[in-house]
Amino acid sequence: MATQLLRRRASQILSLANPNPSSPLSVARAFSSATDPIRATLFPGDGIGPEIADSVKQVFKAAEVPIEWEEHYVGDQIDPRTQSFLTWESLESVRRNRVGLKGPMATPIGKGHRSLNLTLRKELNLYANVRPCYSLPGYKTRYDDVNLITIRENTEGEYSGLEHQVVRGVVESLKIITRQASLRVAEYAFHYAKAHGRERVSAIHKANIMQKTDGLFLKCCREVAEKYPEITYEEVVIDNCCMVLVKNPALFDVLVMPNLYGDIISDLCAGLIGGLGLTPSCNIGEGGIALAEAVHGSAPDIAGKNLANPTALLLSAVTMLRHLNLHDKADRIQNAVLNTIAEGKYRTGDLGGTSTTSDFTKAICDHL
Repeated sequence: MATQLLRRRASQILSLANPNPSSPLSVARAFSSATDPIRATLFPGDGIGPEIADSVKQVFKAAEVPIEWEEHYVGDQIDPRTQSFLTWESLESVRRNRVGLKGPMATPIGKGHRSLNLTLRKELNLYANVRPCYSLPGYKTRYDDVNLITIRENTEGEYSGLEHQVVRGVVESLKIITRQASLRVAEYAFHYAKAHGRERVSAIHKANIMQKTDGLFLKCCREVAEKYPEITYEEVVIDNCCMVLVKNPALFDVLVMPNLYGDIISDLCAGLIGGLGLTPSCNIGEGGIALAEAVHGSAPDIAGKNLANPTALLLSAVTMLRHLNLHDKADRIQNAVLNTIAEGKYRTGDLGGTSTTSDFTKAICDHL
């Protein structure tokens, strides 16, 4: 019974589509019926990306998901139109299809190249990163019954990319917080909480130090919270948030926060339930765009060795299917993944098993 409840809860959590039915985001999700193929952009990514993307394609084929993939790969030359290795044609594909799935992408560190993930978020205006964090039935970690959602503002903050050298030996980075972006992500967080029966929204901040920037973010959250008296609203300083998450994550429900804090907190939450290899993620943009992604690294050390765990990308693909209202297909795939992990017979090395990517994928397909 407990396992069934966990699976039902996971199904609810993974429903990441915009919860406001009257908004442009929901209107833009009026896709064709399940009998017609739906075009979706696929970025296999780097390192283990192509292997786990192939797992997704195999599982989708076994589940008879009506998806027609439009694959795009990262280039080896900088595209001057995007100032990154992502081509303009790749971005246009997502804009045209309005839905996509992305494997891990690696940006060379310290080389002066624009981050691939930052390029996608900025160019496609993916303003909210939604990452569910829930205990997987049958996979034991330090914590039981974790059930929370992190919603991260995705377009500004410290990741605005505005850095310069003031004088030799002194550099300056600008943190940008705007009312528009803060209201937008706060609205999404409260809509999400209401639509999914969540009772509490926590705004994570450091306004005691950054009074102007984080102060504006909190002001916007308070403004939105007034529209939702049925939802408990609280404000938590980020360092205290980290401590409470490690002590008792059950005290949180939905967390909304600026960009950098969201990057840190969402990874911390992933650690509570087994790591980034088990954590789905979906980026929501204006106009109905949704780009689901695996948020773990490209793991070049095991690339091509048939050792990668495709769970994160598979569960992210499930969020994509729910965005497309293909809930029956999403349920089948999600249950197959959770059953395979719960049984314990086929698990990849990071989950304590010895199975290959191929064996793990086949086991999921067999559960279908």
